[in-house]
Amino acid sequence: MVRLIMGVKGSGKTKQLIELINNAAKDEPGNVVCIEPKKELTYDIDYNIRLIASNEYTLPTYEVFQGFLSGIYAGNYDITHIFIDSLTKIVPSEATSLEVENFLDWLNNFGEDNNIKFTVTISADESLASDGVKKYF
Repeated sequence: MVRLIMGVKGSGKTKQLIELINNAAKDEPGNVVCIEPKKELTYDIDYNIRLIASNEYTLPTYEVFQGFLSGIYAGNYDITHIFIDSLTKIVPSEATSLEVENFLDWLNNFGEDNNIKFTVTISADESLASDGVKKYF
C-alpha cells in the first residue's frame, strides 16, 4: 500500500509526516524506517524509528532506489512501514511524471508482496499530478 502526500513547499507536509511517523512508532507491529534527503528529522521523530539520510548514498535513478529499498528489506524482514520524505530530492534526476508513476506502482506492488506500507511525500503542486500519481492520494 502506498500513500502519497503531495503539496507545495510550506503546505504542512513535514508536520503531517512527523505525526504519521510517531504514530507508526506506537502502532506498527514491526520496524519502521524513514528515508529523507538529509538527517533533519532526528529530533522530531521517535528514537525507535530507523532514520536513513539518502545523501550518504548514491541514488541517481529510480531503479537504483528500488534496489536500495529491496536491500533494506532484505536486511530486515520485520519492516512494516517505510516513510520516504521528499522523493524527488532523494532521486534528483530529471524524472518525468511517468517515471514517478512507475516508481509508485513498483512501490505498491513491492509493498503488497512483502506486507510493507509506504508513505511518500513529494514537494509539488497537487493539481499538476497525473492520474497515475493521483491514485495514491
